[in-house]
Amino acid sequence: MNITGLTTAFRAGAAILARRILTDGTADGVAIQAADGSARLLGVSTDIDSDSGEVVDAVRTGLAPVLYGGTITRGDPLTADSTGRAIAATLPVAADTYIIGFAEVSGVVGDIGSVQIAPGLLALSA
Repeated sequence: MNITGLTTAFRAGAAILARRILTDGTADGVAIQAADGSARLLGVSTDIDSDSGEVVDAVRTGLAPVLYGGTITRGDPLTADSTGRAIAATLPVAADTYIIGFAEVSGVVGDIGSVQIAPGLLALSA
């Protein structure tokens, strides 16, 4: 399912694959593929790969197709794995974990699923 809202352009700080979760790069206006949920998650790359230095479009609101990196159940909060794929955030979290949003459909590793983009932070309980 794909109902995009706001899509913004960034400069790719490294190679970015299609339908991956993005995070901030080293400078304003730069995005990189997320490697986990330890930093703010910006959005999801579109269906076009981008090389370092090229423009990458990021879906920031709405529903976006995203590559699943594990078993996902509809409604799961989603964070990023080491290659920017969407994985379910394990609750309760062992450390503060940023999420990109919530799964719209269930799926398994390698599926192109759908995320309702709603970035947030799942804080570690004291």
